[in-house]
Amino acid sequence: MIQRVGEPVRNDISYRPRPGVYAILYRNGQVLLTHQAEPVPEIQLPGGGIDPGEAILPALHREVMEETGWRVTGMRRLGAFRRFTYMPEYDRFAEKICHIYSGRPTLRMGDPTEAAHTALWATPSVAIDLLDDDGGRIFLQRFFH
Repeated sequence: MIQRVGEPVRNDISYRPRPGVYAILYRNGQVLLTHQAEPVPEIQLPGGGIDPGEAILPALHREVMEETGWRVTGMRRLGAFRRFTYMPEYDRFAEKICHIYSGRPTLRMGDPTEAAHTALWATPSVAIDLLDDDGGRIFLQRFFH
């Protein structure tokens, strides 16, 4: 059973499964995060949806590059959680199955290529406070404690 976080499931809504993969990326005492300005401003672990037919690790590398501009290495699976939420960018309700990995940023290739994203660095304690996603925060707390 995958841990559920966030809003309770509503029986009056049909949720579509949306698998995703996210990373805790630690380097030189800091965690790499992404700020997504639209459609709702929030600070997140880098990552995102796994496209149909895409394998999980290539999706993670692609998403981290798009959202932060960094290449990563040493990816290790930590676990998963799920949350039920409305996704305004897709105008649908989703059961997000969020796989969490840890790794190390190794090379900055440039600015994020995904619109409305900015890479930012924070110490672990500040990163835990900044994250807008309860599931990501839980994994970040576990990782550093």
